Amino acid sequence: MSILRPFRAVRPAEDLASSIAALPYDVYTSGEARLAVSAKPLSFLRIDRAETQFPEGTDPYSDQVYEKARDILNGMISDGSFIQEDSPCYYIYSLTMDGRTQSGVVGCASIDDYLNGVILKHENTLEEKELDRIRHVDTCSAQTGPIFLTFRPHAELGKILRRVREGRALYDFVSEDGIRHQVWRIDRPDDIENISHIFSTIPHLYIADGHHRAASAVKVGMRRRAADPGFSGTEEYNFFLSVLFPSDELKIYDYNRTVSDRNGYTFGELLGMIEDRFEVTRIGKEPFRPSRKGEFGMYCEGNWYRLRTEAAYGGSDPVRSLDVSLLQDLILEPMLGIHDPRTDSRISFIGGIRGLRELMERADTSGGIAFSMYPTSMEELLRVADAGMLMPPKSTWFEPKLRSGLFIHRF
Repeated sequence: MSILRPFRAVRPAEDLASSIAALPYDVYTSGEARLAVSAKPLSFLRIDRAETQFPEGTDPYSDQVYEKARDILNGMISDGSFIQEDSPCYYIYSLTMDGRTQSGVVGCASIDDYLNGVILKHENTLEEKELDRIRHVDTCSAQTGPIFLTFRPHAELGKILRRVREGRALYDFVSEDGIRHQVWRIDRPDDIENISHIFSTIPHLYIADGHHRAASAVKVGMRRRAADPGFSGTEEYNFFLSVLFPSDELKIYDYNRTVSDRNGYTFGELLGMIEDRFEVTRIGKEPFRPSRKGEFGMYCEGNWYRLRTEAAYGGSDPVRSLDVSLLQDLILEPMLGIHDPRTDSRISFIGGIRGLRELMERADTSGGIAFSMYPTSMEELLRVADAGMLMPPKSTWFEPKLRSGLFIHRF
């Protein structure tokens, strides 16, 4: 069963929340991060991407960058930009996008639950991507970006969250991208006890987004354990900052693909091979977004095509029956030579929030080919995780993105 516990959050002073809150560090290039900090001087990117505080060309993985992150964080705590709660609390974090609201509990999950399979993942992590956050978390002695977890809905928890949301919010602001962010503190002892108990009855939590941040937090915790002769298991480093949303409130967007060439084939040759495996319909110049499972959009040489196949391909296998697997197994690998999409530089992944015209621009620029996808469903994600299996890379794109800087877990 799951462990969730309240914590003494470090959080922005109420009048600074909107000025500090920032998108996750990994959605920006270094140049984009510099522009964001220039436009918003208190942005948490100063801490999450501390190379922005140095001249361009500075190695973002140098010791001085991580030390700068720690110094800025400590300085903002000292000057009152951040405050720390007097006692452990839970929080509700609600995000509203396009009229849809998702509300999650903010607390600290257990690294042991991650290690023993109570917290389930659905994708692999790459060690080189973990190393940066390991150093950042270890140097700052703080987790600065929450892990996005989900769980199957629980009626009693929903009642508690709805009641708390009727009160005054700690924060209520609209970010630059039009997302409304609201935070409520849960500090009543009976609510805290009830929430902890409810999660203790939930058999599994699932990582929706933030696999690398979760793996990094766990590895830092294990390092601290190894270095602590008095380790008891209750120390703060044994827990990691999380926001936990019921699965029925979440929306997965499409995660589309472009390939920078055609693997030596003309488009006519490729189209002929694809027609052997798919029902193909030429759509024309307007972008085509699939409307059901087993349907794909394909763009090449100025035109869109609809591809359809039987979604039963792969049978009952939770991974092989995913649309991202169908595309990989039927086109990307056998026709375009993409054998390992995790490492092949010829393939790019574009979140659906960016729109389909970006796919067209990339394919036109490179002379390659693009594919629009039908989104993976939440039930598919849970089914893969429950089976102890892993999805292909870049199978899910969640929106809206959680903001960093609203909650910090120090240890």
